[in-house]
Amino acid sequence: MWTWTICAGRKDFALKKDVMITIKGIQFADNDQDSVELTTVGRLYRRGEAYYICYNESEATGFDGAKTTLKVEGDRRVTMRRTGENMRSQLIIEKGQRHQCVYDTGFGTMMLGISGDDIVSCLNDAGGHLQVRYTLDVNASMASENELQVDVEEYYPS
Repeated sequence: MWTWTICAGRKDFALKKDVMITIKGIQFADNDQDSVELTTVGRLYRRGEAYYICYNESEATGFDGAKTTLKVEGDRRVTMRRTGENMRSQLIIEKGQRHQCVYDTGFGTMMLGISGDDIVSCLNDAGGHLQVRYTLDVNASMASENELQVDVEEYYPS
């Protein structure tokens, strides 16, 4: 389903569509690997040169009730915003750069360092694939290496 919306405070139009999103997060820490996978219906739209992927989290991810928005700026930068009850976080992953971000778990906040290792975006107006590799550190000490894989497909509700 396609809808036209005018973004508040902006004069441009955004074409939004319902999509099926499959997200797989893999975390490597202390010789252990942990992964989580979520398949959900969300929204895809483009504003300027950036694509936005929006979806609601579930109990499977540990962020039930939260809304996540990924802003994808090509192969250069991904910004993840997560908002929910008593939770607000923004993580910036930029290839070849380290950013400090406040991460809110819902139980408290922590300062994280995020170093972008690689970003591959094959997104277009119909969907596509995003792969992000990054390293997290806490107090300048490496906590984990991470990979995020996002597949976006057109969704046709029955």
